[in-house]
Amino acid sequence: MDATEGRVSLITGGSRGIGRALALLLAEGGGTVVVGYRRDARQADRTVAAIEAAGARGLAVRADLETEEGVRTLFDAVAEECGRLDHFVSNAAASAFKHILDLRPHHLDRSYAANARPFVLGAQEAVRLMDRGGRIVALTSYGSAHAYPVYAALGAMKAAVEAWVRYMAVEFAPYGINVNAVNGGLIATDSLDYYYGVPGMPDIRTVLERTPAGRAGTAREMAEAVAFLLGPGAGYITGQTLVVDGGLSIVAPPFFADAGPGLALPPRPRRDTPDAPAPGS
Repeated sequence: MDATEGRVSLITGGSRGIGRALALLLAEGGGTVVVGYRRDARQADRTVAAIEAAGARGLAVRADLETEEGVRTLFDAVAEECGRLDHFVSNAAASAFKHILDLRPHHLDRSYAANARPFVLGAQEAVRLMDRGGRIVALTSYGSAHAYPVYAALGAMKAAVEAWVRYMAVEFAPYGINVNAVNGGLIATDSLDYYYGVPGMPDIRTVLERTPAGRAGTAREMAEAVAFLLGPGAGYITGQTLVVDGGLSIVAPPFFADAGPGLALPPRPRRDTPDAPAPGS
């Protein structure tokens, strides 16, 4: 198919984890899926091959989004190869997991350069290519609104991204562009393994048992949430942050998992249970 025909989607950090899951999900609908990556060309090529096997056109672009030049390189490639853009998904992220008193200026600078700045610069570039309107979605995380050990540098940047989403939603609405965020909780990816591998972190199993869903989410579940916001059913949704965390952010101590037998949740009642209320009562 001609590169200018059909839907064009750009995903940063699209060669692995949630970005890859989203790339493959969008590929099922055809069009062109552009995968931005920083280092692993082999993994990016495998993702492109999987995109094309699913029936879409795949394109991998290597770019360091921590620099202004890298952002421009990525969008120049989209402009040259596709001519336009429908979806921009800002997924790539990086930071240092340290206590606030241990953060140095270069840690703060990198957190900004890897998370907030490329989203803003990327959105500016995306708007110029969205000639028929479009959708922008940023991936954030549970640390944007809650405090977790050694997560301040990244959590603060994710909170900033969510604020940018709200401002962009207002300013880009006249162009027919919706802007939203998807805030992920404990999602089973390499990033989750890395965070819970920090010395002193609790066993991930003790955290999952306090999550109402009782498990980690999957990259595919995050991808499905992003795809919804990119799709026609979300046409009247903008400036919002969709939380995908299995209920993690709505619970607080004392946790059900820590309660004694007298406060344990009862088994799910059956319709033939004598004390069960009648339907409509």
